[in-house]
Amino acid sequence: MGMVNGSGARPLRVLVAGGGITGQALAFWLTRGGHRVTVAERFPALRATGAQVDLRGQGIEAVERMGLLDAVRGKLVDEAGVAFVDAHGRAKATIMANTSGQGRQTLTSEYEIMRGDLVRILHDASKDDTEYLFGVSMDGFEQDGRRVVAHFSDGSSGEFDLLVGADGQGSRIRQAILPAGFDPYWRVGIHMAYWFIPRIASDTNVRDTYMVPGGRQIMRRSHNPTETQVYFVMREESEEASAIHREPVERQREFWASRFRDAGWQTARFINGMQTSPFFYSQEIVQVRTDTWSRGRVVLVGDAAHCASPYSGMGISGGLVGAYVLAGEINRHPGDLPTALANYDRVLRPFVDKIQGEVNPRLLRLGMPMTQRAINVFQAATALACFLHVPDLAARFSKEDRGGSWQLPENPTPISAV
Repeated sequence: MGMVNGSGARPLRVLVAGGGITGQALAFWLTRGGHRVTVAERFPALRATGAQVDLRGQGIEAVERMGLLDAVRGKLVDEAGVAFVDAHGRAKATIMANTSGQGRQTLTSEYEIMRGDLVRILHDASKDDTEYLFGVSMDGFEQDGRRVVAHFSDGSSGEFDLLVGADGQGSRIRQAILPAGFDPYWRVGIHMAYWFIPRIASDTNVRDTYMVPGGRQIMRRSHNPTETQVYFVMREESEEASAIHREPVERQREFWASRFRDAGWQTARFINGMQTSPFFYSQEIVQVRTDTWSRGRVVLVGDAAHCASPYSGMGISGGLVGAYVLAGEINRHPGDLPTALANYDRVLRPFVDKIQGEVNPRLLRLGMPMTQRAINVFQAATALACFLHVPDLAARFSKEDRGGSWQLPENPTPISAV
């Protein structure tokens, strides 16, 4: 391996728990800094599934600095915009994507990609230098001033200089380093489920959003010639709704079907398609908010540290940026982890505060009306705004995207090393 960045410090042994987007991006940058990285992913194979995601602002720049923007461009989903439809599928208002190359993205980003495709691109870019362990989870760890000992589900254990929790919004590593009883979740009272169904002729490249009384919403978007994504979203603050996401998937399907059965439009088709979907994913919309991202030689990154929720539009971008900043600080201070981890917090925190602050529960609830009358008002107001080109103009003349004016720091590795 040789010296790290010519600093004379020895390479670090780093264990990354979680082989999702953030974990793989971190491995990409740390191995280029000369470190030895192991990624443990509890799923038996690369978890290349999931919904459509988007890149915005600093996230686009982070991918560009990895040299992967062309690979991402080659896999983009063709989504021309968003239509608000009635029970007959007629568009009441349509907001198109901002493809001007200027300003900020609208509801649809110029960089829409399937999560699975992004996972595969990052895997191809990181797999040659990184040790990947699939079907292995971390059952626990202990640390002292010199090392972390990790215990794996297969009975083995290993010694590392640093343990990184890239294990998502439900992170177990976060639970282990936060004070007992601390609740990191900031809830907005909204739940979401999504799955895939076969595409039919009427499924266009415009995302359909259908509003249903009772604070419910159905979205349909089609990402390839054979598949369509369905999303059910609803406002509900109940113990049952919060608990359903931990139940077996059959129970989840029953729950969502019961909440939407009377919704009209193509609901019957969508509910029928649940049974044959390759996956079914149910989650509460939360943000993860904690003022602690590390303890000793254990650090959190991505959703585990600061899930911003799907409504921020910056979840994936936030994870890519977090991995970039964390790796940069470790690569610059490999012999002084306390400094590296303190810098990571100091540099990234303003960006995280900004993207989390973009999520306004009052506005979200406005977009999920309880009555048909309120739905009609929302659609009329949106239609008028579209007629006057308000979303186009707002997007085009906006000086910055959702991450604000915060700048990505210098590259995590000297360019010559990449």
